[in-house]
Parts: sequence; structure tokens; C-alpha cells
Amino acid sequence: MFVMTVDQRGSRTDIDRVEGILTRLADVDTVRRFERTAGDEIQGVLDDPVTLAHLAVELTAEGHWSVGIGTGDVEKPLPASTRAGRGAAFLHARDAVEAAKRQRIPLCVRGPDARWCRHAQTAGRLISDIVATRSAAGIEAVALMRRGFTQADAAGALDITPQAMSQRLRAAGWDLEPDSLDLLADALAEADRYVAESVR
Repeated sequence: MFVMTVDQRGSRTDIDRVEGILTRLADVDTVRRFERTAGDEIQGVLDDPVTLAHLAVELTAEGHWSVGIGTGDVEKPLPASTRAGRGAAFLHARDAVEAAKRQRIPLCVRGPDARWCRHAQTAGRLISDIVATRSAAGIEAVALMRRGFTQADAAGALDITPQAMSQRLRAAGWDLEPDSLDLLADALAEADRYVAESVR
């Protein structure tokens, strides 16, 4: 089980982005939906490492959020409200988001298996850094590839040459994204597997 705690960065000098992000996350597959827990912070409970990996990178790369992921036990049955949840995963998520606030790339993972949490954290930070530095043209090109376009079709949609499309994707680090997200998801799964095995 994973708990994700996300805190808005620079909230004193920025608009309140929480309601907007909660609307965006309403359709994410969660065990317990994301809720505002305090101030400019939200929290959700997830069990799918692939969903978690994509979400963590997306939020981290946006630049508005510090992202903490906690693994570990949760007290069951889980209450209907995320805010009422208790257990080690919630405590680890709290430690993680506080640590993330002090990092250039604000993503941290904490849990009983420090090794796999560190591997997940490193993978997440690396791909988040790549995604965060994409140009507007790179973001546009990658968005088409994520929708299943071939490079040739994407080039046609953008009215550019296939060579220009290839250059945009290379500059955006698109070739690294799918495997890096898989690596992050696998490391998260391993961290969670350690928890599951330790309570048998």
C-alpha cells in the first residue's frame, strides 16, 4: 500500500492550487481518493505502483508540488476518508514530503525497505528532472507520442518534418521516459513487496 502526500510549494506567494489539482485527480484509480488534509496539502492512498509512478513524476515535474511517497502498513479497515487513515505508510509519507521540501527535485520515498525506497526515489527524480526541463515544443511532441501517434504521424499533425520531430523528441528525452517510469514503478513495487512479506 502507498500513501502519497503532496504539498504546494511557495503557497504564500502563489494562488491556491489545491482545488484544481483535486479536480484533476478525481479520476485517478485510488484506494482512497485524494483529499485536502491541511492548508495546501493533499493526500491519497494507492495500491498500483504504475499509477503512482506516473502521478509522482507528473506532479514533481510541474514545479508546484513537493511529493512524498510512503510505503508500509496501514490500519485496516481503512476509513472512508483519507484524512482519517493511520499506520506506518501515513507516517512515512509525512517524513517523505517534509524531506522533499528541501530537495531541488522535490520527490522523496520513505518506507521500511530503505534500499528500494532509495532506488525508487532516484529513478523518480531523474525522470522528473528530464520532464521538467522540456520546452513547449517538446511537451507538444511528447503529448502526441503518449497518445499513440507514430513519429511520422505526429510530425504531420504538427506540420513539421520527420527529422524535426525526431530532434524535438530527442531534446525532450522521450526515449528515456517509458523505461524510466517502468523502473520507478518496479522499484516501488519491490518496496511494497518487502512490506507485504514482512507481515506474513
